[in-house]
Amino acid sequence: MYLRTTKRRNRDGSQVAYYQLAHNYRDEKTGGPQAKIIHNFGRADQLDRNELVRLCQSIARVCGVTVHDPLPLSNDDSQNPETPSLPQGIQLYETRPLGAVWVIEALWERLGVGPVLRELEKETNSTHKYERALLAMTANRLCEPTSKLGVWDRWLRKVYLESCQDLKLAHMYEAMDLLHKYAARVEKTVFFKTAHLFNLEVDIIFYDTTTCSFSIDYADSSDSEEDDDEDDDGGLRKFGRNKDGTWTPQVIVALAVTQEGLPVRSWVFPGNTSDVDTVKQIKKDLQGWKLGRALFVADSGMNSEENRSELARACGHYVLATRTGSVAEIQTEVLTHRGHYRKLADNLWAKEIVVGDGVRRRRYVLCFNPKEAKRQERHRAEVLGEIKEKLASHKDRDATAKWAIKLMATKRWGRYLKVNEEKKVIIDQEAVRKAKKMDGKWVLITNDDSLSVDDIANGYKNLMVIERCFRTLKRTQISMVPMHHWLPQRIEAHVKICVLALLIERVAEIATDKSWPRIRQELDRVQVSEFRTDSHQFFQRNNIPKSAVDILKKLDISWPKTILDIRPHSSDL
Repeated sequence: MYLRTTKRRNRDGSQVAYYQLAHNYRDEKTGGPQAKIIHNFGRADQLDRNELVRLCQSIARVCGVTVHDPLPLSNDDSQNPETPSLPQGIQLYETRPLGAVWVIEALWERLGVGPVLRELEKETNSTHKYERALLAMTANRLCEPTSKLGVWDRWLRKVYLESCQDLKLAHMYEAMDLLHKYAARVEKTVFFKTAHLFNLEVDIIFYDTTTCSFSIDYADSSDSEEDDDEDDDGGLRKFGRNKDGTWTPQVIVALAVTQEGLPVRSWVFPGNTSDVDTVKQIKKDLQGWKLGRALFVADSGMNSEENRSELARACGHYVLATRTGSVAEIQTEVLTHRGHYRKLADNLWAKEIVVGDGVRRRRYVLCFNPKEAKRQERHRAEVLGEIKEKLASHKDRDATAKWAIKLMATKRWGRYLKVNEEKKVIIDQEAVRKAKKMDGKWVLITNDDSLSVDDIANGYKNLMVIERCFRTLKRTQISMVPMHHWLPQRIEAHVKICVLALLIERVAEIATDKSWPRIRQELDRVQVSEFRTDSHQFFQRNNIPKSAVDILKKLDISWPKTILDIRPHSSDL
């Protein structure tokens, strides 16, 4: 018996092949061999190859031989008895991600977060594993940010984090209260552990603030005017102007970071707290940490005569950007100062200008970016071209016209327009000249004579590091907002958890030279499958992809065992 192939030529000249199952016999009359067709499979180009493979495997099984197919079956073969399957009595129950939470837990221990929290558990005689609850909430911020209820009710079931599976929702909130009470101790221990591991330069600390708004109509207030509790400050959610320019109930989140973007410590203040008032608290809290000095670096919003005096008393040293357009001294003394720039980098030139003597001495640094100057020049030319087209399209340029009012009110065009003596809208050539003068330039002021021009210019440039930290916390990976808490201690604890997540993220990014989303994408390919028998369940990881192996090597983290756990069925199965 054999598989026979026959061919037929069509009228158009093409050939078609057919498969037939046949066997030979000897003709009694002629004595010659003849082929007998047992089964017609049909046209070769229309046959399902998988069906022939299954037939071969079925015959091979009966004969006790093995057939190896170099190509995988293309159809769903889960229901085919001839397809190789798990041993009888073993079922694949589910598969869950392991890689990301494995790395997060390893860094959690290495950075000292787990040990210090377990010490607090012992000291407070805690009967529950609050450290595990905080680990679960921190890991969730880095994987799939959700509410504390979402962590307990949904997320923990999606990942392989077995030490956290027995947690209750109440444990989450109680753990947050523990973290709030001992936050200063935890942050100090963790930071200096991190500084020792990475040989960090902690001589200069960058500090900045951001706002976190709440979708509520009313700010927090005391329950009663007669409340004599001195610790009751009326809550944290107070009306204030947030960074987006709106007036809303909010809190102020302050963050101190190293030059590498590793968080040192975080603070939460009522939403109506000024930036200068926050610095007083920061100076007080960091005094016992024996850091070299805390350098306050901020944008022009912090720069005023009163604020600089307050900063000098509270923080000591500062580097601030200035409002160049509204400060006469900068226009007349700094921007017109003769002298050559010193090239610090391809996109950063700088020169120092000292104005005044004695106590009224002010030290400025004028910075210049040639590439940015060309970009601003092109942008201004584009905007002026649009303005000329708008003005040319109206014969009457009366400033009271609706189109003129709308034109002057826009941020893009209004800065280059003015109303002349005839009450007509025209291009403000003086504004154009001033803007051209500032192309690619910004001015910094500092009260620290020990800082070089390089330190000042690069220090302000490094402010982008802390701004990136805030973006990561608020809008991208960690999603600190929206907050689902209203108690002050829970709001503060939520911020602390997010900052711990930021610390782990930055450590991983620095070690691997990859962004956290890329790291998580590769690590999510490391998964654990749960298998069940009638009496037991066991957990086996898959083969670790090379990209994930490289990440684990750079982080100096050992990969998980092949068989992670074998145990009898739990009572709920």
